[in-house]
Amino acid sequence: MNCSELRDHYELYALGLAEEPERDEIRAHLDRGCEVCMSEMRRARELLTLVGGSAVPAAPSRKLRRRILASVGVDQRGFGWTPLFAGLSALLLAAALYFAGREGDYSRQVETLTARSRAQIIELTRLNEAFALMNGADTTVTTFGEKKPVPKGKLFYNPSKGALLIASNLPQAPAGKAYELWLIPKTKGAPPIRDGMFQSDSGGTAMRLIPGPIDANTTAAIAVTMEVDAGVDAPTSPILIFAPLAPALQ
Repeated sequence: MNCSELRDHYELYALGLAEEPERDEIRAHLDRGCEVCMSEMRRARELLTLVGGSAVPAAPSRKLRRRILASVGVDQRGFGWTPLFAGLSALLLAAALYFAGREGDYSRQVETLTARSRAQIIELTRLNEAFALMNGADTTVTTFGEKKPVPKGKLFYNPSKGALLIASNLPQAPAGKAYELWLIPKTKGAPPIRDGMFQSDSGGTAMRLIPGPIDANTTAAIAVTMEVDAGVDAPTSPILIFAPLAPALQ
């Protein structure tokens, strides 16, 4: 076989998955110092390193995962994070293998994979921070919305790590709208402090992490309103969620 006929098999060879006769052909080309095959193998290994090294493992314990799910009464199937990211990694690898041999699409595919991998890393980092906060020795929990149909959930608060708001029965915001999160000061008459925008998923569930120290001596609660998706400096709509910080820390 010539190098052109082997172009779709270099990545499989790098993974140890190439079949005969392509495996022996590539080995023979490399043994005789074929410059084309040596260059293709370097490219294949670089691509596999990029894809394989981009995902940060995240393996929360079953106990911790159950604690998250039980906090808002959501079916565990709705929060299968580890299988989700494992599947995503497999899809990224499959895409890389399929397109790697097409020189015209190579650069575009690498850029796409890199962007997706970065997004995956950000999400995994966010989940790891949430798990660490929930497992913190100083973390306390406040329940909200128990006697109301929507929304309901819990606020996990840790003085040094921040707060984690988990809500269910939170309808998706209409077009042009989003949920805005606020820190409510204890000082009477002090304005709420905005802390970013977020959306609920298609199942009406949302998880919002507020990283960094939060002083319970100055902050009374976490609140949520629905605003224009660009955000506002002060609430313009009714408060949908009001979650006090843990009473023991107030």
